[in-house]
Amino acid sequence: QCKLELVVGSPASCMDLELFSAEEEPLGRLDRDEALLGSYPVADGCRVHVIDRSGARIGEYEDVSQVEKYEMTDSDYEKRPESLRSFLRQQGLGRFDAEAARRRAAEQEQRRAQEEAMAAALPPGTRCQVRVPGQPCKLATVMYVGTCQTDFKPGYWVGVRYDEPLGKHDG
Repeated sequence: QCKLELVVGSPASCMDLELFSAEEEPLGRLDRDEALLGSYPVADGCRVHVIDRSGARIGEYEDVSQVEKYEMTDSDYEKRPESLRSFLRQQGLGRFDAEAARRRAAEQEQRRAQEEAMAAALPPGTRCQVRVPGQPCKLATVMYVGTCQTDFKPGYWVGVRYDEPLGKHDG
């Protein structure tokens, strides 16, 4: 039963075990704690059925709205000397790593400058080909180049008008 705890998630003290044959015929209960599995009529294809008496099947552990939550204010958490935040601050890791933050900011600025340079090379009115993996190549005209305020991807954008009525907005 103890070995089954990790598999079924029920404590051994709350388990009743039944043995079934490959044909789903009941072969008996596995109720002797000191007995080895080989002392029962086990054969290939047999199934051990676990009956959970812990109360989990009733649903008392499924509705987490009934569990009282402990919440700590951010200021109280800041005062704790043995917290993850305190450890990260002491070690200079994560958001407390000033050097890594400077490197990320420099890399981001470099990417922005590269995007700006590539966008400048595509003035509106330029003819282009749009290649999307798994789709045929489409001919288009560049209509917009610049930054857009989007929630999902900031940076420079290139808007095109397809020669044919294709795409999300009919071309």
